[in-house]
Amino acid sequence: MKYITRAHVHVDRVACPWLIKRFVDSKAEFIFTANELVKEVAEKENAIPFDIKDVELGHHGDECTFIAIMKKYDLKDPALLELSKVVNAADTDNLDKNKFAYGLEAIARGYSIMYPDDYENLEKQFLVYDAMYAYFKLELAKNI
Repeated sequence: MKYITRAHVHVDRVACPWLIKRFVDSKAEFIFTANELVKEVAEKENAIPFDIKDVELGHHGDECTFIAIMKKYDLKDPALLELSKVVNAADTDNLDKNKFAYGLEAIARGYSIMYPDDYENLEKQFLVYDAMYAYFKLELAKNI
């Protein structure tokens, strides 16, 4: 399936493709375009729009797109739930709500500077999300 969102990826627009590729559709393709063109290009490309205003896979209330995707695809992995709290706090400017949010925001900004090409940014930054997911898996296992 194809997914489309705004260009110049940041926290949610990196976390969501990671979530989709790792837990929903390993063959997913992503398209990045100007904000005002997302819905038009989505129709032409038969792509699912995400992380834009007024779409199913977008922000709803205080919840970011990452959480919308988890709900739509019924993802209940406890490590993903912990990761979603970090992503949500970092993406919704509620950095004080999660002790990891400031770090994720800083990492996202750094990757945007180092890798301004969205596809290269995703390729490189997916490792950050793999590492955070592994961390939460381990931490949750310790508490059992």
